[in-house]
Amino acid sequence: MHTPVLKEEVLKYLNPQPNEHIVDATLGFGGHTKAILEKTGPKGRVLGIEWDREVLEAAKAGMGKEELARATLVNDTYRNLEDIVKREKFPKVSGILLDLGMSSWHLEESKRGFSFQKNDILDMRYNLDHSLDAKKILNFWSRFDIEAVLKELGEEQFARDIAKAIVEARKEKPIIRTGQLVEIVEQATPSWYHKKRIHPATKTFQALRMAVNSELENIKAVLPQAVSVLAEGGRLAVISFHSLEDRIIKNFFRENPELTIITKKPITASFKEQKENPRARSAKLRVAVKQAKSHATETV
Repeated sequence: MHTPVLKEEVLKYLNPQPNEHIVDATLGFGGHTKAILEKTGPKGRVLGIEWDREVLEAAKAGMGKEELARATLVNDTYRNLEDIVKREKFPKVSGILLDLGMSSWHLEESKRGFSFQKNDILDMRYNLDHSLDAKKILNFWSRFDIEAVLKELGEEQFARDIAKAIVEARKEKPIIRTGQLVEIVEQATPSWYHKKRIHPATKTFQALRMAVNSELENIKAVLPQAVSVLAEGGRLAVISFHSLEDRIIKNFFRENPELTIITKKPITASFKEQKENPRARSAKLRVAVKQAKSHATETV
């Protein structure tokens, strides 16, 4: 079962109260939503947004009747947050949660090529209606575009060598499976690179996943919408797992005159949680509150 990261910290800083309405913009398997619903009874609602239809159905199946009665669950991307809130006529929003991590289910069970430890088809889409997948990038994008993705999204030091090897390999046969890509990366990188703490293909897989799902663009698009949707005094909580994501969030919080930052430094998982759930090691939670308009104007 998927374990929600920083659950207690999210409850502490998002601070949902009885009868408040909260948006969980990254529903996943519903762990955070269920915890929030416990705090917002008897009439508080949660709007849960999940891009992956299969995950959404699993979240629904994991909720009881009372939870479902107070939850509005939609299959959409948080990039459309403002439209979704309007479309669903969701009442005054007191808090918004964004958990930007991928679930262990995607890595271990989805068979979509997210993990270099499997030999699955290179898909990497969270939403299967999305037109771009990893195979298209690997087999049709130019060497320079592939190199840019690996360098910018994966911060991969051997981006040029790996991109060149990908283009050479696809001349022989299409790159379809994760095992092929792992072999290409291993052959394109020096042996000392294979002895590091992380697998040599880690950054390549990360970069492709982020490119396929437009992850950084989606974060940049949703943050101003979240501020717009929040009621005055409402809280925005964002959990990131990557330095590029965290930088976007940190800068947005600092530069937005409507927000007051609650977490001067990002909140990280306790040693106990990190031990029980290794995914939590890289999680960073940042929280800000939307000021009253008069106060926001004064601080500009």
